Amino acid sequence: MSPELIAVLAVIVVAMAFDYTNGFHDAANAIATSVSTRALTPRVALALAAVGNFVGAHFGAGVAKTVGDGLVTLPTGIESLGVVFAGVLGAIAWNLITWYFGLPSSSSHALFGGLVGATLFANDGVVQWGNILEKVIIPMVLSPVVGLVLGFLVMLAILWLFRKGQPGKLNRGFRWAQTASAAAMSVGHGMQDAAKTMGIIVLALYTGGFQESKTHIPGWVFWTSAAMLAAGTYAGGWRIIRTLGRKIIDLGPPEGFAAETVASAVLYFNALVLKAPISTTHTITSAIMGVGATKRLSAVRWNVAGNIVIAWIITFPAAAAIACLAYLLVRPLF
Repeated sequence: MSPELIAVLAVIVVAMAFDYTNGFHDAANAIATSVSTRALTPRVALALAAVGNFVGAHFGAGVAKTVGDGLVTLPTGIESLGVVFAGVLGAIAWNLITWYFGLPSSSSHALFGGLVGATLFANDGVVQWGNILEKVIIPMVLSPVVGLVLGFLVMLAILWLFRKGQPGKLNRGFRWAQTASAAAMSVGHGMQDAAKTMGIIVLALYTGGFQESKTHIPGWVFWTSAAMLAAGTYAGGWRIIRTLGRKIIDLGPPEGFAAETVASAVLYFNALVLKAPISTTHTITSAIMGVGATKRLSAVRWNVAGNIVIAWIITFPAAAAIACLAYLLVRPLF
């Protein structure tokens, strides 16, 4: 077995491990609102999210190509695989840290930060800062703003349309509607997050010399990435689910439906139209905040929201720093 093949296999294994942690870390994105409003039982919600992630992964090719060929230029030869390996390790470490504290940070930005951090320490590695600004930083700022504003507006529309409805009857109806909105959210999550793992694997195959195209995604990459994300999702990330579903605001079925509908629409637009890798975590969390603000501003627990935003801000540099250390440790092996 050649050193290049061993290195590529090591990157694929660590990418699958990241995919799994992404699943249980970000399971809350798809199901927290449905579980907290009792629209779905936890296990049914997790199963629905796992299936949705699996399906969505097959529609995320555009995002995968952006991740695999657009953020960093790696050194040539086997050293480039060491950079990718260390970058993904940095993302995994940050996922586990934020999961432990129940903070819904972005696995996507942890991955991007990890790749950038390891690339900075590599010989001949180049970070494409223009693309980082356009495809990571700007969407990182805009997607929460869009989620917040749309969540607020959609919830206002729901309140006006159903202003004469009987609360008990409306809650039962919106619980049923949340089955559809949670499924849509799960598919959107698969489009975004499984695609990022696919991009990493394609990057490893190309730099290792096992395929000539930077953007071609083999069929087995779709299936393994989707399956691992689905497995991680079904394992559940209960610490983060509690934060999103209960600690930001007290959600009812109409609020849960509005937040999931807004978040899934934003995810679909970015994945299918812009092919931009945005954070599902930022999108659903900001939508929940926007929905909650329609009650009154004090309905949102802004101290919890503030902790979440701090985690968002430090995710990219923290994962980059961990990846730098990881690269210094693994560089002699590549």
